[in-house]
Amino acid sequence: MGSAISANKAELLAIANAVASEKMIDKAIVIEAMEEAIQKSARNRYGAENDIRAKLDPLTGDLRLWRVVEVVEEVEDYFKQVDLKQAQKLDPDAKLGDFIVDPLPPVDLGRIDAQSAKQVIFQKVRDAERERQFEEFKDRVGEVITGVIKSVEFGHVIVNLGRAEGVIRRDQQIPREAARTGERVRALITKVERNNRGPQILLSRAHPEFMKKLFAQEVPEIYDGIIEIKAAARDPGSRAKIGVISRDSSIDPVGACVGMKGSRVQAVVQELQGEKIDIIPWSEDTATFVVNALQPATVSRVVLDEEDGRIEVVVPDDQLSLAIGRRGQNVRLASQLTGHQIDIMTEEEASEKRSKEFAERSKMFEAELDVDETLSQLLVAEGFAELEEVAYVDMAELAGIEGFDEELAEELQNRAIEALERQEEAHRATRRELGVEDALAEIPHLNEAMLVTLGKAGIKTLDDLADLATDELIAKKREAPRRRGNADGPPMRRPNRQEDKGGVLAEYGLSEEQGNEIIMAARAHWFEGEDGAPAPGPEDGPDSQEAAHADSNQ
Repeated sequence: MGSAISANKAELLAIANAVASEKMIDKAIVIEAMEEAIQKSARNRYGAENDIRAKLDPLTGDLRLWRVVEVVEEVEDYFKQVDLKQAQKLDPDAKLGDFIVDPLPPVDLGRIDAQSAKQVIFQKVRDAERERQFEEFKDRVGEVITGVIKSVEFGHVIVNLGRAEGVIRRDQQIPREAARTGERVRALITKVERNNRGPQILLSRAHPEFMKKLFAQEVPEIYDGIIEIKAAARDPGSRAKIGVISRDSSIDPVGACVGMKGSRVQAVVQELQGEKIDIIPWSEDTATFVVNALQPATVSRVVLDEEDGRIEVVVPDDQLSLAIGRRGQNVRLASQLTGHQIDIMTEEEASEKRSKEFAERSKMFEAELDVDETLSQLLVAEGFAELEEVAYVDMAELAGIEGFDEELAEELQNRAIEALERQEEAHRATRRELGVEDALAEIPHLNEAMLVTLGKAGIKTLDDLADLATDELIAKKREAPRRRGNADGPPMRRPNRQEDKGGVLAEYGLSEEQGNEIIMAARAHWFEGEDGAPAPGPEDGPDSQEAAHADSNQ
């Protein structure tokens, strides 16, 4: 009997050691799983109502089994209680209210018990293994890792990373790259998340960061921080651009990334399946960087529109197709790289656009200020584009125009102010016809022209406006006509209509901060009556009271 028990002890410990080393988890977790399995089995033997505990000594393999019982005056539950007389047989010091230990003989695991014990142990070990995998990979996001392709399922590549598995989803692969089972593959860890079936490790070969990391492996100066890749844009498998800068003036960043006879860049190109890479000197000056980013095309001049974050680039006629690139690729990548929307036009188109704008503005001044053509053209030539500019510019600036004097400047300003008032009055009349509440006119940043636009979009009350999100109000239009590079890159999905159109007031160039202030001012009446603010009066109507009530309940 003794030998059977000791063999059993040794066997239990041997199993625990083998499982712990194979799965690379803590032996204590395996021992705990075994104890749980033995407890479960003992409950089946002695009755599930018992509070049974098991302890397996990790050094000797000794197994102790006991049940915990409470010492009471009158026993109601025989499984969990014991009277004082019985208790003192087990423990002479037992007192009423104590919990004492009632040792049980070790159970011999039957075949069915062994099966369920095995399941408990497997489940516990699997959970511990998943937790270990998550802990191991959770801080490795942004790292390049090498694995072996295990399988390809529905176009997604499953990669064996040694002690875990990762997946390269179809949209994160390099197009036309064949994935063969058993081949080694390098990829960037983009995300590690917990999942019911264990940690999910998402990998990518299409991410711009993957290309940056490959350069850091090939170019020691990047690894050492002497050269920095400030921006990267990719069209996976086809073309890419990176903007580089050197912290050491004696080292040429572009030359260092290209390497002797192109050896360094070639190593990255091969890894990315022949993706052509343009290496561009990065510059803090947006215009210079845009000119560099459009290489190999040459640029005549650049016009920045800071407000809209757009850039107009004028190129010679013979450079147009090169600047745009095949299917707009060159300008698209340049946009992603610089973070600005780039519009490309030829010299001819640029001068056409300028003369059209010139004519439109001078006609507007002619009509609104009631002046002759020469005078209106003079104003446009001096850079005036809107009535507001004439009305509110410093008088000296107007009087300083050649052929103007102070009297003329004052007259022009007065006429401009009158014209603006006339426009405002006309818009106010239209706005009232549309049925837009006067309360909206009190909101900051909104003028009568904007209220007309709101009215046409069906936004006529404070509640209508308050229900909008800031984006629905001010988001800029997402246009992508010919020859335009979009800083967001190629859309992964078709944008919805709201994104296509932009916000209701997109054309007015309001900032996000202004948009937030407008929405908050429109919602102010929802909160009246709270925190000592005036409660909704009868003129607020039941709607606003309900809105305030609903909001306070949220």
